[in-house]
Amino acid sequence: MPGPIPMCQSKKASLPMTKSELIEILARRQAHLKSDDVDLAVKSLLEMMGQALSDGDRIEIRGFGSFSLHYRPPRLGRNPKTGESVALPGKHVPHFKPGKELRERVSSVVPVDMSDTTD
Repeated sequence: MPGPIPMCQSKKASLPMTKSELIEILARRQAHLKSDDVDLAVKSLLEMMGQALSDGDRIEIRGFGSFSLHYRPPRLGRNPKTGESVALPGKHVPHFKPGKELRERVSSVVPVDMSDTTD
């Protein structure tokens, strides 16, 4: 039996896992599923989560975390090019709150040295 499949194929640990990488890893881990089925499942899940949030719903995945919307009130911003004040409207922004199990799992990870940016 082959060894464990690494979660992220990126060369540096600081790079994010892409949707394509996630689909590829899931397809390899679940060899009984066709790659196209995994692709459809991931894309459908993300679409449904996006739709739920845009409808104002809260999403809770026990042990992982919850997604909700937070309201940002109107404020006075500044145009960086001209320095002119600009009134920015209030808006809702997505918010993620990690669950207890995820927080505990992440806290045990060895930190990556972000100061080394050379190859």
